[in-house]
Amino acid sequence: MGRVERLQRPDGNAVAYVKTDGRRPTVVFLGGFRSDMTGTKAVALEAWARESGRAFLRFDYLGHGQSSGRFEDGTIGRWLDDSLAAIDQLTSGPLVLVGSSMGGWLSLLVARARPQRLAGLVLIAAAPDFTERMLLKGLTAGDRAALERDGRLERPSQYSSEPSVFTWKLIEEGRNHLLLDSKLVLPCAVCLLHGQSDPDVPWEYSLRIAAHIEAPEVITTLIKGGDHRLSTPDDIARLIATVEELTG
Repeated sequence: MGRVERLQRPDGNAVAYVKTDGRRPTVVFLGGFRSDMTGTKAVALEAWARESGRAFLRFDYLGHGQSSGRFEDGTIGRWLDDSLAAIDQLTSGPLVLVGSSMGGWLSLLVARARPQRLAGLVLIAAAPDFTERMLLKGLTAGDRAALERDGRLERPSQYSSEPSVFTWKLIEEGRNHLLLDSKLVLPCAVCLLHGQSDPDVPWEYSLRIAAHIEAPEVITTLIKGGDHRLSTPDDIARLIATVEELTG
């Protein structure tokens, strides 16, 4: 694994990142909600990039992993700003974005903001608009009232011993970045990967995303028995093959 470096942000926080030099397009990994850049998929892609001489970047958003800041202060807009800062300041030339779960939402937002740099997009169990369409819709009336009243809600996490924390600010600010109410025009091929046993984001969601994208090529791959993370050896091999095809 490469050396962790830090990109200073204007508010005094810092984005932790690991950069691998190599041939472009640069592959950029965007992780999920409460995930970080040391996850199986990010590290496996980095290893592939080093072996194949490809440029690669992975990083942590505000309040995630090794970056500074409080997780509860994060919003979709802030994490998008972190993503754009990392991409704009640490890479040049064409990009292949690989976004997992919430990182899929952020990847689509980056693609919309920097279409001229896009060479390909890989979305893994992508969850655009999840704050509105999944989180908020999945709450009971009592939980929603508590979230609005207290500004935060804790729920057990199946991925961590620490509870997941959702803030009302996350939901309200997320409304500025909703994507699935209109067509999303992208200049590059888009590949969606989704496990059909995903307990967090239903696999049908990727079909909905694909229907909203206008691009030269949109390919949706459904993995029977696949979970949300898609991090088994077979899943990783499939992901690398998909990225390899887009990098040319």
